[in-house]
Amino acid sequence: MMRIMRTLDDITPDARGASVAIGNFDGVHLGHQAVIAEAARHAAPGKLGVLTFEPHPREVFRPDAPPFRLMNAETRAHRLAKIGVDLLFELAFEPALFALPHDVFEAEILSQGLGLSHVTVGADFRYGKGRDGTAETLRAAGARLGFGVSIAALLGTDGVASAERVSSTAIRTALGDGRPEDAAAMLGHWHRIDGPVIHGEKRGRELGYPTANMDITGLHPPRFGVYAVLVDVLTGPHAGRSLMGAASIGVRPMFGENRPNLETYLLDFDGDLYDAHLSVGLVAYLRPELKFDGLEALTDQMGRDVAQVRTILADRLAGPA
Repeated sequence: MMRIMRTLDDITPDARGASVAIGNFDGVHLGHQAVIAEAARHAAPGKLGVLTFEPHPREVFRPDAPPFRLMNAETRAHRLAKIGVDLLFELAFEPALFALPHDVFEAEILSQGLGLSHVTVGADFRYGKGRDGTAETLRAAGARLGFGVSIAALLGTDGVASAERVSSTAIRTALGDGRPEDAAAMLGHWHRIDGPVIHGEKRGRELGYPTANMDITGLHPPRFGVYAVLVDVLTGPHAGRSLMGAASIGVRPMFGENRPNLETYLLDFDGDLYDAHLSVGLVAYLRPELKFDGLEALTDQMGRDVAQVRTILADRLAGPA
């Protein structure tokens, strides 16, 4: 089981000596996975780590920018654990950290604080006050302070180093266009939204389609509309179950609301999921969000959506997880 440490005081003696990949890893896409795989080449058993930061630096420096994150911290941790990371160092991105000159960060955080044996970064990695640290300054620091440094080439969309590289920006574009399959090709897994099931207005239950409602505040919103989804139940009495679902992402124009959320109708499931944590994977985009003339037209369309979801997921269950 992956261990998560959020302060230097959390670092136990057995966590020192790790080989880590450093970055924000928003999406944990194929490019990120290549960096982590390089770190794994230098890791002793149980010593593969990731060093990341929370909140995302862009949220700190551009707080008024539109939501951009592909993953919240929970989703990222689940994905990192799934690909075999042993140690997650998730440090608070606060002034005490980002005001450090790069040489102080190297000495006090990487060497003394974490006691790393090896560091792997992408070729475009920047760090330290004013982002004046680069992959090359990190390599020099490693030679000076006694830890190894690897610089991973940027991974292209064809799976090798190229100019047309896999990036979180390209994945956001695919999701915004309603192309979750293209996003999955760059991610190496379905784009997932994780979090607790919250109480809603229970309109779905009244219509015969009870939904699990989840907040997507702070996340880059995929194209609004209806999706075929695969759902893993992460906590609660139904933990461990994997289910098919029809999910709506949007602002529910039928009911005059305007706060984006995720509502998922789980096929062939009858149970209480309130407060349980789910992981919802977007597999295919069915249609845009619509406003109907009445509830009967809405429920008729929901029936057609569910039938289409069954067909789509029957063909795609062998895809990425």
